[in-house]
Amino acid sequence: MTLLIACALPEELGNKPLPNNTPVVWTGVGKVNTAIAITRAIAQHKPKLIINFGTAGRIGGDVQGLVEVGQVIQRDMVAEPLAPRGQTPFDKALSVLCSQSQAAVVCASGDSFVTQHDPWLIEQGAHVVDMELFALAMACHQHGVAWRSFKYITDDANEEAGKDWATQVSLGQQLFRRWLSDI
Repeated sequence: MTLLIACALPEELGNKPLPNNTPVVWTGVGKVNTAIAITRAIAQHKPKLIINFGTAGRIGGDVQGLVEVGQVIQRDMVAEPLAPRGQTPFDKALSVLCSQSQAAVVCASGDSFVTQHDPWLIEQGAHVVDMELFALAMACHQHGVAWRSFKYITDDANEEAGKDWATQVSLGQQLFRRWLSDI
């Protein structure tokens, strides 16, 4: 199976080689950068599976450490009244994308760093927030490539999130590398 790892920033994963010299694509931050990078990577590497690793803020509940995401939604598509929040108007694309995993964690992706409570996220059952996964999942969906995602919880998506993320951004890489070497 052709495997590709996708990560937004080297600070999240580090620069050491991965097991079996698995290629890494650095997407950059945000949905647009990620969509472009993943589409290019799919064309170049023709992977059967893309595994995303990155950081995330916790919305609530007991998620901590390294978690696997089972579903992703788009939290910043707000085009009401043309479509409900989370759905792109006039687009038949799915608004919830599912990974190859049966994991229960739901990630809400958007192009903003979450620093305050958002009741909509709780209503949608979101556990974590990030800034890239929906774009990665949509590119994979469009090109018929399977995906899985692992997020390291760095913060509580509150007013301290920026400071907490900056001090914890690299703490999950060892856990992810250990998981990756076990497969």
